[in-house]
Amino acid sequence: MTALESNNERANLLGLPKTDLEAFVAEMGSKPFRARQVMNWLYKRGESDITAMTDLAKDFRAQLATRATVTLPEIAKVQVATDGTRKWLLSGGNGQAYEMVFIPEEDRGTLCISSQVGCALDCSFCSTAQQGFNRNLTTAEIVGQVWLANRELGWQVGDNRIITNIVFMGMGEPLANFRHVIPAIRIFLDDLGFDISRRRVTLSTSGLVPQIYKLAEEVNCALAVSLHAPNDALRSQLVPINRKHPIAELLEACWHYLDEQNGRSVTFEYVMLDGVNDQTSHAIELARLLHGKPAKLNLIPFNPFPGTNYRRSPQAVIENFRDVLMQKGLIATIRRTRGDDIDAACGQLAGQVTDRTTVRLGSKTFGLQVRA
Repeated sequence: MTALESNNERANLLGLPKTDLEAFVAEMGSKPFRARQVMNWLYKRGESDITAMTDLAKDFRAQLATRATVTLPEIAKVQVATDGTRKWLLSGGNGQAYEMVFIPEEDRGTLCISSQVGCALDCSFCSTAQQGFNRNLTTAEIVGQVWLANRELGWQVGDNRIITNIVFMGMGEPLANFRHVIPAIRIFLDDLGFDISRRRVTLSTSGLVPQIYKLAEEVNCALAVSLHAPNDALRSQLVPINRKHPIAELLEACWHYLDEQNGRSVTFEYVMLDGVNDQTSHAIELARLLHGKPAKLNLIPFNPFPGTNYRRSPQAVIENFRDVLMQKGLIATIRRTRGDDIDAACGQLAGQVTDRTTVRLGSKTFGLQVRA
């Protein structure tokens, strides 16, 4: 379901891909170029007031204001870390909340966005997964995060981009919310939308294999996969979806995605857990698994959260793991931890999931959450 009108409510223009917006203005008796004008105001000029879209014909503007709105996520709380990382807690209604994080760096500004309130995949090392699952975010709520962050960060027309990269690495499994995430990605990439390069929009998945194949048919963006283990026995403990889609099946889907979308490589994320998956033998096994493949490894120091029994691997162990991988011919980097003093680092986002369902792999509820 898109942001188009339903139950006589006004449509939310945020989250309407170009084709849907063209159909919407056609229903109003207007030409497709009106949709392009609206997108220009929304995404190029950052305007949320329909009455201020002054190059729209006055009568069309008045009609549009009665049929549509620009509704943004509501900010519940803002935190700023000592390293400049910003985290926003956004209201999801009915006491629920989700989070987005902006990470400033010298050469880029990365916005980490959420796709769900909570998460159903139950990865044992992730704070979000321990909150359970409430609901999928709408396309408007996903796109609204980027629009809102631009406003909050002070971007104005004519300025250089503040947000240069968008990553689906916040709360939720993006491919379990396929029907809302894909239209959002299209808006991020569209030259009439945010016009961000496909290599700067990254979807991170825990490994929903059927949806990776579907993704290859729909959009072209960067793909990151939460691997976290070099073999099925260990990965099934850390990432329960592996029991349904084991590593060999997952990798086959990844290579298919690259073939279909002419991609350069897949980034495999690997959280470093002390004494669990960080031994030299694990690095050797991982190198053997990915040898000769278009793969990059992103080693992520574990970020603790209340109630976890995991510990972060010592820095020397992480560096040794990286060195072994590189000696075996793989590209491997260590992610710099950002925003951990405000629980904004990778794996720490928890939001506020008060009305939740803790979903285990194989349950009927889980099956419903991954439908398109």
